[in-house]
Amino acid sequence: MTPLTLSCHDLPGGVLVTVAGELDSSNSPRLESYAERQRRPGAGMVLDLAGLTFMDSRGLHVLLRLNAAVLDQGGVLRLAAVQELPARVLRVTGVWSSLIVHADVGEAVAAMGAQRPDGLRESS
Repeated sequence: MTPLTLSCHDLPGGVLVTVAGELDSSNSPRLESYAERQRRPGAGMVLDLAGLTFMDSRGLHVLLRLNAAVLDQGGVLRLAAVQELPARVLRVTGVWSSLIVHADVGEAVAAMGAQRPDGLRESS
């Protein structure tokens, strides 16, 4: 098992949280609490998942709860660079279409500076 590593960088309009390793029932609460500490009201959040090699249903639930929490505070959660196995979990469960997914971090960060899905500008 590859340990979960997390890091965060401030961005104009939000934060970038980098997630690497495996996300499963043993460590999904760690991602959730880490991301919650990084959230700012009205700000967006990008999850860089380029280094995430595995995700189980608990990890999926964390993403859904985090998405709801960011939206409730007026921001937008964006996933970036989702790898093959986590992408399969998102697609098979139908969650892929309910989250905002970008090909890479640069695209997600650019979108965060542009428009929210409801047509309003994200706060910076």
